[in-house]
Amino acid sequence: MTILTKFVQIHSQGENDMVDMTQKISNFVKESGISNGIITIFVSGSTSAITTIEFEPGLIMDFPEMLNRIAPKDIDYGHEKMWHDGNGRSHVKASLVGPSLTVPFSGGELCLGTWQQIVFLELDTRSRNREILLQIIGE
Repeated sequence: MTILTKFVQIHSQGENDMVDMTQKISNFVKESGISNGIITIFVSGSTSAITTIEFEPGLIMDFPEMLNRIAPKDIDYGHEKMWHDGNGRSHVKASLVGPSLTVPFSGGELCLGTWQQIVFLELDTRSRNREILLQIIGE
């Protein structure tokens, strides 16, 4: 069994920025020379997330709007009372979506659905530099 790790840097545009990472991740799997296994995609930080979505204009608008209905800007957050940094909702949204995703691959290809892409979500209220860990385990 082989384990490979790579770090990818992303500069986000701030709250609700979505970045399609599918091609970068697919390339890493292909370049690894590993045929079968899993890849974990993990973003460190408590105000960003990783998920899958059909990366198309309608859903790029719908997904952040849904998160804004769940954790709206105009309510009180305990985090705000403690830190006064304006991103309490960002922490809530990131916790709901989650910081990581594991995707199987077979024959050197990600096992994703036809319309399924892997995306990074920036949920903080400002632009950020993010480090995303890609780790392959397989043979």
